[in-house]
Amino acid sequence: MAATLTHACFYEPELNATYQDFATHYGTAILPTRVAKPRDKAKAEGGVLIIEREVLAPLRDHRFTSLAQLNAAITERLEIVNTRPFQLLAGSRRSVFEALERPALRPLPPERYEFAEWRTAKVHIDYHIAVERHFYSVPHALLKATVRVRLTATMVEILHRGTRVAAHRRRVGPSSHGRYTTDPAHRPKSHQAHLEWTPARLIRWGGEIGPAVAAVVAHVLEHKPHPEQGYRSCLGLLALAKRYTPARLEAACARARVTGTRTYRSVKSILIAGLDKHPIEEPLTLQLPAQHAHVRGAAYYRTPEVPITHS
Repeated sequence: MAATLTHACFYEPELNATYQDFATHYGTAILPTRVAKPRDKAKAEGGVLIIEREVLAPLRDHRFTSLAQLNAAITERLEIVNTRPFQLLAGSRRSVFEALERPALRPLPPERYEFAEWRTAKVHIDYHIAVERHFYSVPHALLKATVRVRLTATMVEILHRGTRVAAHRRRVGPSSHGRYTTDPAHRPKSHQAHLEWTPARLIRWGGEIGPAVAAVVAHVLEHKPHPEQGYRSCLGLLALAKRYTPARLEAACARARVTGTRTYRSVKSILIAGLDKHPIEEPLTLQLPAQHAHVRGAAYYRTPEVPITHS
């Protein structure tokens, strides 16, 4: 687990989100102590010292051949420590536990805590967030908002201002990279709240650079299950004009159209390699003449009829 505190402050220390999530699940309150002040947690420090002296030290020279043997030896030593009478007080640790602590205990939650990581993400114009190179949808009303993401081994939960707004099955592995998980309920109805970003507007922006750019933008939008899933790629494509100039982007898109690889990555690789500066060679088409010595036709391979003779 990461550090207990993400921000140390005397008055308002900020707990690590995963640690706080763990504590909340079990109904436990975390009270951070001051830095380099062991007396703030004297009971905890004293308990560690007792375990080192009374449990670990006596077992340090023993050899165990299984985890069960080790656990049995530790249990035996703990029983000795807990039942030993106090030197200055009445009773023992066991009797104090039974009299004061056991009645105050609450039952554990029905489910064990599932380890979760917490992250922060910003909702893109396609109303998706990026998590480990995969894109998950959120309600379109949260466009450009900053959200918190809770990741478990199987789920992706998205929260906004403490309220869960979306949940998806987690997708992991290289096969999930660049792919989308979209809840249809998150899509804007008739694009009412999405009019700022439409396929027509993106194509028009591409057309202001050149017809080849507009054609690549249109191709990207047409080959996505939902047009919004192509917005991110289109914006990245248009942004290449600022880095490589509009003229070079138009030339790279023209080359991409000829080669049939009309994607953001393909256009970017063309620009990086400088292939847009070279003339485009039209693909060769091989066409055989209708009449040729080596073109025999079907009749040549037809089996001739052999006359039948009677002896």
